[in-house]
Amino acid sequence: MNLTIRPIKPEDNAQIAKVIRGALEDFNANKSGTVYFDPTTDDLYTLFQTPNSAYYVALLNDEIVGGCGIYPTENLPNGYAELVKIYLHQTARGKGIGKALMLKCFEKAEELNYQHLYLESMPELDIAVGMYQKMGFHFINKPLGNSGHFGCNIWMVKEL
Repeated sequence: MNLTIRPIKPEDNAQIAKVIRGALEDFNANKSGTVYFDPTTDDLYTLFQTPNSAYYVALLNDEIVGGCGIYPTENLPNGYAELVKIYLHQTARGKGIGKALMLKCFEKAEELNYQHLYLESMPELDIAVGMYQKMGFHFINKPLGNSGHFGCNIWMVKEL
């Protein structure tokens, strides 16, 4: 397995958008109020030019198979960033690639002086939620910040 994790480039936009939407379709989670219909999904490179944000893509044998980022979502508490848009192509799941992407984001979040990471998910993505728990996230009972993703009803936080 030849795995590379690197920052997103402009030419990655179409492929990572396809991976994200494909993953949501795989889990019947392609519903309104999610990243599936978010217009920024088609231009993640530009979105992640926002200061104090980062997005990484995972390449398996030189093909984009996933991605994950951190983003200073509006109205999060001080010291918080959101772990966002972590999705893997079905051929890349169960290989430790999601964990590798998350660890890269944890490292970058600490470098940017964040103390907590927040994420939003949904019951359809229960496999991912289990991975988040293994990676140190715990459930909270209400959303933080203004992600605009009203289709998500699982909220989690990790202390860095």
